Amino acid sequence: MAGVLVSLLPLIIGSAVVPIQIIMVTLLLTGPKQGPAKAIAFVAGMTLVRLAQGVIFGLLLTGSSSADSSAGSGLVKSTLLLVLGILLLITAYRNFAREPDPDAPPPKWLTMLNSMGPLGALASGAGLILISAKFWVFTLGALGVIGEAQLGQPSSTIAFLLFVLLAESLLIIPILIRLVMPSRAAALLGSLGDWLEAYNRQIVMVVSLVFGLLFLYQGVAGLFA
Repeated sequence: MAGVLVSLLPLIIGSAVVPIQIIMVTLLLTGPKQGPAKAIAFVAGMTLVRLAQGVIFGLLLTGSSSADSSAGSGLVKSTLLLVLGILLLITAYRNFAREPDPDAPPPKWLTMLNSMGPLGALASGAGLILISAKFWVFTLGALGVIGEAQLGQPSSTIAFLLFVLLAESLLIIPILIRLVMPSRAAALLGSLGDWLEAYNRQIVMVVSLVFGLLFLYQGVAGLFA
């Protein structure tokens, strides 16, 4: 299990540091009405989609230990990492060239955050995962890593749940801050949101370049090992 979590770490970090999701949660938390409830609903929407992806793409059926199954999982994992590396490098170039990110949510989503209720926030969280190719490949890459490890159903399920939890940790922490320190949270989260919005392009460019090169190398190395 520990070895699998180490292998998952780049995918966890890459998925966790995507700035747009942190910006959206911060805007919800600092909104005038039902901030914590809407932020929790937003993260719940993301979680539900990720869990559905885990079930649909066979996480719960990874208990087979045959050599053919292991080889197939390794091929899938390497292919997914290669695709993710290419997508991230394209994203890095788009941000360097100041081109719009096709995975970014429609601008109207950001303007509607304060006016939507918890159900709308739930749908927005689910929609963010569904429309973003990078989030899809991060999750499928994690499933590929777990499948290749052949942990068996219970351990595979636990490993994927840990991936989901850690991938959303940078969203859960601001929610906890808002709940535990409501009087100080507004200024703190407001400053965080302003900083992320100001440096969103640079953060995405650096993160995409670093992880794009890493995943590209891992994918190519796995395919030709």
